[in-house]
Amino acid sequence: MSLKILTVDDSRAVRIIVKKAFRSYDCEVMEASNGVEGLALAAKEQPDIILLDVTMPVMDGIEMLTKLKADPSLKSIPVIMLTAEAGREAVLRIAKLGIRDYIVKPFKEEVLIEKAGRVIDLRPADEKVSKAKRLSDSVDILVVEDKPIIIDQISKGLAHLHWKIHGVSTTGGTIDFCQKQMPDLIIISLSLPEEGAFSLFRILRAQHKTKYVPAFGLVVKTDVEMQQKAQQLGFNSIVTKPIDFADLETKVAKAINLDTSERYFTYDEDYLIIHLPHNTNAYMLTEVQNYMKAKIADAVDKGFYKVILDASRLQKIDMETIKMMVHAKEICQDLTLTLILVGNDAVKGECGAYEETRNWTFYSSIDQAKTQPMGGGSGSAQPEAAEIEL
Repeated sequence: MSLKILTVDDSRAVRIIVKKAFRSYDCEVMEASNGVEGLALAAKEQPDIILLDVTMPVMDGIEMLTKLKADPSLKSIPVIMLTAEAGREAVLRIAKLGIRDYIVKPFKEEVLIEKAGRVIDLRPADEKVSKAKRLSDSVDILVVEDKPIIIDQISKGLAHLHWKIHGVSTTGGTIDFCQKQMPDLIIISLSLPEEGAFSLFRILRAQHKTKYVPAFGLVVKTDVEMQQKAQQLGFNSIVTKPIDFADLETKVAKAINLDTSERYFTYDEDYLIIHLPHNTNAYMLTEVQNYMKAKIADAVDKGFYKVILDASRLQKIDMETIKMMVHAKEICQDLTLTLILVGNDAVKGECGAYEETRNWTFYSSIDQAKTQPMGGGSGSAQPEAAEIEL
């Protein structure tokens, strides 16, 4: 549920600045131009926090705060005062009124977010959007490592993706980078001097802007003690050296909720093609299974009635892979779609060993599969039944 933030200020410019500051967070910002309007809105909406100006016409911030604290139904709402007075006496006077914090005008958006974030649990508004981010979209990964060669290795290892790898070597460099540009994920070398990785992690989690940015620890595979310490501290995942880049890619995609379906599902002419990578593992099979039903249904919705399952790149095939293929077949049958299988000699031979798959027909390539006569196709209302038999 979105947080409610009430800004009470007679300056429209300040209210605009406040709304702008919170627009990237999951919250609703309500406005009032004086204390009377502020009290009425607070009673009606019960905001999670009030940002209250001191000097206003009709009813100033001090009077509104006093009335707020005298009302049993409103007194627990946290208040941050905005004041143009930076003098010690003025600040002390405000602090005695029971506020959670104060900000001296003019202020920076970052200061406002930082102080509000200490009072309420601000969450990014784009969490749902990030879930819809695709594998081919731009992703920014910040690598905190004092060995440039490691940063270079990660850049080259993920070069086939549209991911930008940024490198810094210190805690200060990390904070500066995050102030200018928020990365989608941070990889921190656990071998930074003086346990700098753990200090940096605590700083990132203490700051509101970086609290929810996934952080991976990077360490030599044999350093089990360091890995355990990072896991206990709350690192989202551990990446071990030498780096398995397929594994790293999978972990990053999972951590930032990337839609990886384009890795497995593409459209070609009037076919939906399901691609199985050569190095299919249990995680990838689960991914394919999770996307399968929705992707095939989406194909039907778009007018595609023919599906090719391409297993020609598989280096091996096991029962889990076969179960996944059977699942595809069942979905296609339910939707009266044509399903065509493409496989190499190893796949054909392995499938021939199982009762469930020995009658399956495989074509050698996608191009060959497309030449086979079949009914259905884009625009057809009555496509033929699935091609394979079990």
